[in-house]
Amino acid sequence: MISVVIPTLNAERTLTATLAALVPAVVDGVVQEGILADGGSSDDTRIIADAAGTQLIDAPRGRATQLAAGAARARADWLLFLDADMVLEPGWAEEAQAFIERVESGRRSQAAAFFRFALDDDGFMPRVAEWLVRLRCLLFALPYGDQGLLISRKLYDRLGGFREGADLVDRLKRSEMVMLKSRAVTSAQRYQNEGYFASGVRNLGQVLLSPVRALARLYG
Repeated sequence: MISVVIPTLNAERTLTATLAALVPAVVDGVVQEGILADGGSSDDTRIIADAAGTQLIDAPRGRATQLAAGAARARADWLLFLDADMVLEPGWAEEAQAFIERVESGRRSQAAAFFRFALDDDGFMPRVAEWLVRLRCLLFALPYGDQGLLISRKLYDRLGGFREGADLVDRLKRSEMVMLKSRAVTSAQRYQNEGYFASGVRNLGQVLLSPVRALARLYG
């Protein structure tokens, strides 16, 4: 049913947990295969991939090019793009399967889905950062890469796949984006390094500073 595609680059620290969260869905037949598109890791990423039984392919370094390479190799009718420092919480597979069945049965039009954003850190500022991301998603239906993206092969091909950065999400209409209830718990290291508030405001500002893009997402 689903091919999971993960871009990797020296991801040994977080990759095991990311893959472990997929195991129940593999057992239940929801996840058909896992593909790691590697940008040239020099750590134990390849060893972890081999031990987990995933397919590892080499790809030119860059998130979009790695995701596109993984998608080109995928065989399932649905693609799930994840980051290597993201852990999907229990229950995600059942919710994803229900979403897929609604689309395939025609009960809802073609759409892509993403998960709620969460950080693996305690305290007030991580919750503020999560709230800012949720606000961006509610207003503009523009998730980050670390919220995952579940999309049918049919819709992915219609949009032309990944080209650069997050442009695939930009090519999806607001009405074609669905936020699932399940959370994707992401490493907080980047936020800790850059500062929570500065990171959150900057990310939201990327949309607000482009009035045309913001209006297109609100009303498009």
